[in-house]
Amino acid sequence: MSKTIRLRAAVAAVFVTTVLGFSGCNRSTAAAGAPGPATAGPPVQVYAVSTTTAVQGQIQDYLALSGDIYASSTVDTYSDIAGKVSKLYVSIGSRVQKNAPVAEVDPSKPGMDYVPSVVKAPLTGTIVTLPAQLGMTVSPMVSLARISGGTGLEIWLNVAERFISKIALNQSCEVTVDAYPGQTFKGTTFELSPTLDSAARTMLVKLTVDNSSGKLKAGMFAKVRIITEAKNNIVKIPFQAVISRNGDQYVFVIDKTDPNALVARKRIITPGISIDGVLEVTQGLAPNEVFVIQGQTLLDDGYRINVISQIAPIDAN
Repeated sequence: MSKTIRLRAAVAAVFVTTVLGFSGCNRSTAAAGAPGPATAGPPVQVYAVSTTTAVQGQIQDYLALSGDIYASSTVDTYSDIAGKVSKLYVSIGSRVQKNAPVAEVDPSKPGMDYVPSVVKAPLTGTIVTLPAQLGMTVSPMVSLARISGGTGLEIWLNVAERFISKIALNQSCEVTVDAYPGQTFKGTTFELSPTLDSAARTMLVKLTVDNSSGKLKAGMFAKVRIITEAKNNIVKIPFQAVISRNGDQYVFVIDKTDPNALVARKRIITPGISIDGVLEVTQGLAPNEVFVIQGQTLLDDGYRINVISQIAPIDAN
C-alpha cells in the first residue's frame, strides 16, 4: 500500500512541475512583448442613401385653367321666307362650299302653290349643328344649320380677378383633353376681355389651339396651362431633396475625397421658384453635382454614407 502512495505522489509532482513550466513560459512571452488578442474600436455608423444629379434646364410657372373648345368662326343659316322644310341637302359633319344648297323651304299654303326657296351656305365650312328637320315649319328667325368655317378652334377661359395680372397676349399655352390622355396641344392667348364679369369677378380670355391633327372637336372640355413665366439654363432639383432647419435650406452633396469612404457634406442653397415638385436653385449647387435625394433626413455634415441606388435626374425641359 505504501508503494502505491509513493507512486501517486511522484506523478502529481511531475504534473505540477509541467504546469508551472508552461505558466512561466507564457509569462515570459507576455513580458517579452508578444502580441495578445486584438482590441476592436467602436464601429463607424454608415447611412444608406439614394442619390441623383442636379440638372441644368428650363422651369416654367403656369396658371392652370379649364374651358370649352369652340369653332373659331361659326355662322347660322336662315331662310328668307317662312314655310316648311321640304328638303335637306346636308347632315351634321357635312362639308359644304359657299353658296352650296343646305335646305329647301316651301312657302306653299292650302290652295296656293309656290316654288320652294333654296337656302344656301353663307361660307365654306362644316355643318356642326342642324336644327332643321323635314316637315318642320320655320321662319326667317329660326336657324336651319350652323356652319363652322375652317379648322381653327378657340378655347374660352374665365380667369379669376386675382390672377389677371399674370395674363397677357401671345402667352404660350399647353392644352390637354380627356379623349387623348398624355398628349399635349399647343395654344396661344389672342384676346383678353377689356372688362370683368361683375357677378363672377372673372375675365374672359380666348386662345387659339393648333388642331392640325384634327383630333380636337368643338364642344370638348379642355384643361389649359397658360405659361406665365419661363426661365432657361437654370439649375433645378427635386424639391424633396431639400431640408429646412433653423432658417436654412440645404442639401447633402457627395464628398469623394477619401478613397475609402463616401461622406455627406451639407451645402446651403438659395432657392428660386418651385413648380410641380421641381425647385430652381439660384446659388449653392452646380449642374451635374450629385446629392442625396432619399435618406437625407438622418444625415449631418460629415456623416459616412453608402449609396444603395442612383435615381435618374429630372427632365431638363
